[in-house]
Amino acid sequence: QALARRLGVGHLEYRWRDAPEQAGAAWLQRPLYATFRRPLHLDDEQNLLAIPRKQRAVVRKGIANGLHSAIDHDLDRFYPIYADSVHRLGTPVFARRHFALLRSVFGDACDILTVYHGVQAQASVLAFYFRDEVLPYYGGGALLARSTGANDFMYWEVMRRAAARGCRLFDFGRSKLGTGAWDFKKNWGFVPQPLPYAYKLVRATALPEVNPLNPRYALFIRAWRRLPLPLANLLGPHIVRQLG
Repeated sequence: QALARRLGVGHLEYRWRDAPEQAGAAWLQRPLYATFRRPLHLDDEQNLLAIPRKQRAVVRKGIANGLHSAIDHDLDRFYPIYADSVHRLGTPVFARRHFALLRSVFGDACDILTVYHGVQAQASVLAFYFRDEVLPYYGGGALLARSTGANDFMYWEVMRRAAARGCRLFDFGRSKLGTGAWDFKKNWGFVPQPLPYAYKLVRATALPEVNPLNPRYALFIRAWRRLPLPLANLLGPHIVRQLG
């Protein structure tokens, strides 16, 4: 807290999965996020049956469409798909070198899985491994991915390959209440576990609402979607650094 006051930041945020006892009344606590985690089984069929029926049907649709996956060793397929995907969501993209650095630092503790329909790459995700857990973190799909089921098949393939690798827990990451990502993860049968983050106001009088649900950002999101993709990819890395 002393460092936060010395730097003059707006607020200080503590993140954890289980709130410690010292998070008392002096801290603001708002139920903004939840994490989604579930055990993985050794058997593929058990993992498939753990997915609710409607969502499982979408995965089976991808299998029936002849989708297949491969592990990529470079960013050539991942980055264009990811950049196009976040652009359609109205979100600035990280620089390509950000992902190159992650691959360099994490080494075998991360990989890129890409889903193909024939020879066409339709979805790709950068996943991280920690002990017996897998976390698919940066993922995106091409425009055709929705019709072929490539996005859903992609996460199934992460599960399947991670179980074969020895992972016993699938971490779908955190999402904010009321967002499409929250609903998507619940559709996979994951139960949201609220994250008891705590906040201390320093110079700010209220917590900032830097998220897509804030109406202040609606105009920016619509405008960003209309930018030509090359221009969005050029400007995005400079903007996202300020948002982070």
